[in-house]
Amino acid sequence: MEQAATLDIETLKITQERFILASQSLHLQRPDAAAADPAGLRGWRKRCLYFFLLLLLVTMIVNLALTVWIVKVMNFSADGMGNLELKQDGIRLQGISEFLLPLYVNEIQSRRDSLLVLRSEKNVTLNARNDQGQLTGQLSVGPEAVEAQCQRLEVRSQDGGQLLFTADEEEVTMTTEKFTVTGSEGAVFGHSVETPLVQARATEDLKLESPTRTLTMEAPRGVEVRAAEGPLKVSGRKDLQLESTEGEILLDAKTIQLAGLPLGVYTGSPDRASRRPPVYEVCVCPSGKIYLSPAESSSTCQAMSNICLWS
Repeated sequence: MEQAATLDIETLKITQERFILASQSLHLQRPDAAAADPAGLRGWRKRCLYFFLLLLLVTMIVNLALTVWIVKVMNFSADGMGNLELKQDGIRLQGISEFLLPLYVNEIQSRRDSLLVLRSEKNVTLNARNDQGQLTGQLSVGPEAVEAQCQRLEVRSQDGGQLLFTADEEEVTMTTEKFTVTGSEGAVFGHSVETPLVQARATEDLKLESPTRTLTMEAPRGVEVRAAEGPLKVSGRKDLQLESTEGEILLDAKTIQLAGLPLGVYTGSPDRASRRPPVYEVCVCPSGKIYLSPAESSSTCQAMSNICLWS
């Protein structure tokens, strides 16, 4: 019995010594295991991580400052940006706006108390297109001319109700009550003109002239040529023809003077030609030519009818 107890005590001591040695060995190996760990954030890795975090923080601060500066400079708000306001029915621009590329809009209008001004260093061109993108109308304002290209050009009154001017491929129509030409050379028309009245100003003369062709005035009911305060002159280089197909030609005046009429020649003795009285009678040839014949007690038209042979 004593021997068994002694063996147990020795075994217990050996076990305690082994436990103490094992615990000490484990305690001593822990620093070496931690130092040998490659995933640890120590040394230069830790400094690089802090540097990248600091750089990211500085970048965020700079971006935030730039964003605040842009918002302040561009004047962003809930309604728009600066002079640009966004509305439900469109946008509103205040002041002078510059467009570097083409602008596509449905309607451009100014405020009621200001003008709408379009400026360009070269020209201002307005284009209208259909659904297929084809050009249907164009207005170009250039340094030398203003050109409009469309199927029909219309100019209306201020309220838009009355049509003042229309132009298309076939005709140009003026619907105003009065059309005034103030140029010193007047107006030149290459083709016919249809108008109910051609009238000059009260202090100016009216002149209708065709330098190289003929001048024709026609009307379904009548043509009236009247000079209320001055003379009326009708002249032509060649023949001047007054023709009435169904009616008559009436010359109504206090004095009717036919200047430059030819004088008839006596077919008899020349002694009668030397005794021409200062009074003449008007004779008419069968062709309608008018000539003068000396007035005597009886008609001398037959005696001086040789002039009719020359007509």
